[in-house]
Amino acid sequence: MSQARVLVVDDSVTMRALFASVLDKAEGVEVVGHAGDADEARRQIEALAPDVMTLDVEMPGMSGLDFLEEVMRDRPMPVVMLSSVTQKGAAASLRALELGAVECFPKPQQSSLEEFTRLAPKLIALVRAAAAGRVPTGERRPYVRATEEPFDWNGRIVAISAGTGGVDALLRILPELPANCPPTIILMPLDPDFVDPLVARLALATKAEVCLAQDGLTLRQGYIYLAADPRFHIVVDRWPDASMRLISSDPVAGARPSASLLFATLAKTAKADSIGVMLTALGTDGAAGLKALKAAGGTTIVQDPATAMVREAPSAAIAAGAAAAVVALDDIGLLLRSESQRAQAAA
Repeated sequence: MSQARVLVVDDSVTMRALFASVLDKAEGVEVVGHAGDADEARRQIEALAPDVMTLDVEMPGMSGLDFLEEVMRDRPMPVVMLSSVTQKGAAASLRALELGAVECFPKPQQSSLEEFTRLAPKLIALVRAAAAGRVPTGERRPYVRATEEPFDWNGRIVAISAGTGGVDALLRILPELPANCPPTIILMPLDPDFVDPLVARLALATKAEVCLAQDGLTLRQGYIYLAADPRFHIVVDRWPDASMRLISSDPVAGARPSASLLFATLAKTAKADSIGVMLTALGTDGAAGLKALKAAGGTTIVQDPATAMVREAPSAAIAAGAAAAVVALDDIGLLLRSESQRAQAAA
């Protein structure tokens, strides 16, 4: 296993020491340096050429967000943002994901080695995945404006699975969907403080209505439902005239909400009327369910790992034989639109 060389950037000496201690003990990870502000981080990047940087959102002088924007413009590299779990921190994290951060990691509320050790597995997985993921290069393409083109829905339902780092991907896909888009479920497990800012940001990207998934809601055309609560799975209980159900039960293969469970229920209910989409994410959740959906006649679209911030989930879906189409990120929105639109009659 090649070493993921990490630069830790945080204005707190204690935080730097704790993050470095946890990461240095992990197999396949090496902390090559640490910095307390943007100026020091620039020098370290130039001297050490790290594979990955962890970056605090709130720093003296140049903020972490401003420095992230500079890094992504001048020397693109995988960045895991560290942010406090508050409403303010969530809004900053959302902005970081738009700027190109691979993922956001909540800083522990207690600066103790025990707390850091508890969170270590997720942080280590993020750093490893970041090192293996896509590094955006060149000028970032602006987000497109929400479409207002006419759309004749063909009756299909859409389910999209993404990790937190998929915010940027969603903001590139959703503007392609019209106001009367097919019923669309987005499954993205989130910290509660992150949910409201994300719903508000997604609502600006599309003409459709964006709302939180709730138990018993009827799935309607023109609505996009965000399933984010890590306490519940989400399933679609029938089709057509479908409603969603939130189920409080054990994680499925370590995931809750489980993308595999959502895709599998669509394989049993909507079958060929389903479109399943797998975007950037950690782990393998979703691969098994997406394969079942494909076998049931549904359309299965997997983001090309070469265009994914985190390649693990898309790569797992491809390896499982779950992908009917492997598609670059910038082409997924148009494909979704064409797959859910009634074919025009020949003249």
